[in-house]
Amino acid sequence: MSDPLPPLAELRRAAEVFNGFTNADTSWLRLLTETRSAIDLSQPAHRTILLRWLNSWGCRIRYPREGEPAPFDDGILTWWETWGATLPADDLADLTDAGIDTAARAYADLSGVVVSAGRTRRTLGPTAAAKALYALRPNTIMPWDAAIAAALHGARDGSAFGRHLRLGRAWAAAVIAEAGDGGAEIPASMGRPVSLAKILDEYLYVAFTMGATGDWGTNSGEWWKNGNRG
Repeated sequence: MSDPLPPLAELRRAAEVFNGFTNADTSWLRLLTETRSAIDLSQPAHRTILLRWLNSWGCRIRYPREGEPAPFDDGILTWWETWGATLPADDLADLTDAGIDTAARAYADLSGVVVSAGRTRRTLGPTAAAKALYALRPNTIMPWDAAIAAALHGARDGSAFGRHLRLGRAWAAAVIAEAGDGGAEIPASMGRPVSLAKILDEYLYVAFTMGATGDWGTNSGEWWKNGNRG
């Protein structure tokens, strides 16, 4: 990206889209309530809550039947024991390069966690891994999906996720500077019960995943035109 986009006006337009979705935030607010806003994946109940939330966000991870192995539960616990204590917790705009590098490595490892075994062995994958990291660090991680990753970075590996977080850091800093209030009131001003990191993701979801067209921050149409496509 050549410019620190998007400006506040475009975030507000995307927020209007999300605020128009029925029950857009129900599962997220339930997760916060059930975990008291602090997921601890050493707790079996919290691993179950995370799995249910990921599936509510379209991840389609198979629930094990009674008596079957639980690869998601086992794999997520092992991952948490390795990475839980080292995940950065700074706000997105304040992330250090070292913090981004740690998050990118944790993302790559998490993406490869086996979540279903047998004839259809499956790993968590890039989109679900990014969503899970957001759930764990909602102020820190700007998640993505396949459309966003392909359009902005052309890949979904750990290096690309690191680039995504660096882009998010630059955007967050620019938006906070534009708001002029330290950024604390940005989500409330848009009526979104989520962090700035998620508001940026929602903007990208509208622009890329939904395939929205029109004037998204430039005079020449879609905001990623005019030399801004990564």
